[in-house]
Amino acid sequence: MLQQPFYDPSKSYQENFEQGPFGAFADLKIFADKGEPKFNFLGQKFFLPFGIPAGPLVNGRFVKAALDKGFDLPVYKTVRTKKYPCHPWPNVLAVKVGLNITLDKMSGGLLADGNYTEPLSITNSFGVPSFDPDFWQKDLADCAKYAKPGQEVIGSFQGTAVGQNESLYISDFVMAARLVKETGAKILEVNLSCPNEGTGHLLCFDIARSQKVIVAIKNEIGNTPLIIKLAYFPEQRILEGLVNKVGRLVQGIAAINTMPAKIVDSTGKQILPGEGRLISGVCGAGIKWAGLEMVNRLKDLRQEMGLQFAIIGVGGVMNVDDYRQYISNGADAVMSATGAMWNPLLAQEIKQEKN
Repeated sequence: MLQQPFYDPSKSYQENFEQGPFGAFADLKIFADKGEPKFNFLGQKFFLPFGIPAGPLVNGRFVKAALDKGFDLPVYKTVRTKKYPCHPWPNVLAVKVGLNITLDKMSGGLLADGNYTEPLSITNSFGVPSFDPDFWQKDLADCAKYAKPGQEVIGSFQGTAVGQNESLYISDFVMAARLVKETGAKILEVNLSCPNEGTGHLLCFDIARSQKVIVAIKNEIGNTPLIIKLAYFPEQRILEGLVNKVGRLVQGIAAINTMPAKIVDSTGKQILPGEGRLISGVCGAGIKWAGLEMVNRLKDLRQEMGLQFAIIGVGGVMNVDDYRQYISNGADAVMSATGAMWNPLLAQEIKQEKN
């Protein structure tokens, strides 16, 4: 049953940032875990290896509410080294598909509107906005201190590529990593499922450049655990090549981010206003198959190559059974964005089911 989402799609990003969170995330009730944390993840103990990925937790109020509601691994929305604008409203719409969105359907165009029904899939089109480090460093540091025993706030970041060469692009990733580490966040996540500098492709599909970025980041942050966030890989050889090059450098791999699709209205026209927004990321129930598939593939590659990175499963986790599927498929931790937005008590439901 869909509840009032903690991020309100009817409001702009700025309105959500200033007024949110909403629904159960705003009721100030705190879920209290019993006993001691027992799940191991990246060298730390957690009550449940479950959280919310980078995206919907747009500032400290959202992150603290997630912690209070029992999400033990919330990710602060991806930050940059400089202020970066958000795409115009609307940023979230319901996508009219069933439980499985095939790659063919995505390339052909998906109908979207403002009517949110189950099984719920959405598109989100924000453009990875960020405030200046002067704001988010203090905000993230406050969240990191707020986390209770058995919880951690993950700091997500990416480099910004606006008219830069490769060296400057990589340096921006390094600076972002340094600034996030300074907040006291004990786990960092770099978003490699962002556009590659000077191309229309995602960085994670460029094995050579991704390796350079990760090596530079690890040289900066040392032993601090680093997770890399990946997109869905249609080609196994590229995923295998990336894991072969970086699997010994990173401590975790999170998959998947949203899946790109043409988003249209009932007349077949682009529904999200502005240049470059015909293609938008899709998440929710319809992409669960892709997230589960990537977890299986990463598990197999980890075993074949004798690696030890943790696998964080993301995509279409809407209920307790979805969480179980990811764990049984090989995920060491699981995260939910769309499911958590419309069911702010999802973490509590999983914890109560396990007791």
